[in-house]
Amino acid sequence: MVSVEFSDGVATPMIPNGQAKSKPSTHATANGNVGAVLENGHANGSSSNGKAKEEASKHQTLGHKSLLKSDALYQYLLETSVYPREPASLRGLRELTAKHPWNIMTTSPDEGQFLSMLVKIMNAKNTIEIGVFTGYSLLSTALALPEDGKIIAMDIDRSNYDLGFPFLQEAGVDHKIDFREGPALATLDELVQNNKNHGFFDFIFIDADKNNYLNYHERVMQLVKIGGIIGYDNTLWNGAVVASDDEPMRKYVRFYKDFVKELNKVLAADPRIEISHISISDGITLCRRIV
Repeated sequence: MVSVEFSDGVATPMIPNGQAKSKPSTHATANGNVGAVLENGHANGSSSNGKAKEEASKHQTLGHKSLLKSDALYQYLLETSVYPREPASLRGLRELTAKHPWNIMTTSPDEGQFLSMLVKIMNAKNTIEIGVFTGYSLLSTALALPEDGKIIAMDIDRSNYDLGFPFLQEAGVDHKIDFREGPALATLDELVQNNKNHGFFDFIFIDADKNNYLNYHERVMQLVKIGGIIGYDNTLWNGAVVASDDEPMRKYVRFYKDFVKELNKVLAADPRIEISHISISDGITLCRRIV
């Protein structure tokens, strides 16, 4: 996720110093699958030579939500294995979020399903989520936790969380959420100051400002238990981690690209963790604390 500013109903990503980036363009299918288009409003290689070529070029554009080789393959995955098992509350939240002007910030349905399975396999009970948006990943996790499970959810802006909150209530999991509005670093520092929180959390999911991922890492390493998991989202960053600097890409993709690459380098060398870099959605890196 990135910070956004709303003006006339349009969401604009914000870089850390508060300067607004150019307003994004996206294309969305009827079921809410979203792909991003280049800054000039056109997909790379798009032409008037037919719908098939246009769709293929959209998929190749840096900024597409899925890293699978085609939209058709991604839709097959969703329609065969994800949507049939998606709870009604998650489906409703997904459909609501698809109408949001910056809907590409949401967790994809297949990643939500993956997170739910992971939490269940771990028998996780106490978790943290940094970066909430409308709450698709938050709801996926909350549904997977036991009745007395808890999530400390952090976001700089409560307004998007409030949009999704009725679906947390509908699912009967709103009592599991402790929402903290404000900069996540400050909230994490408060948690770290209390020794009771050290090694207390089973799972921590981070999908927020990429320029702070390494700052988050040093703090959450104190909070996650040995054997617990930290998940960093967007670690393949729209494919931009292997793109040359002269390739066309959206401004926010270009801005955060080097931060993501540095994170990946640091995680790969961190002796305190075991990692698995997974190519689901936009890339997620799982870090298991071992010391």
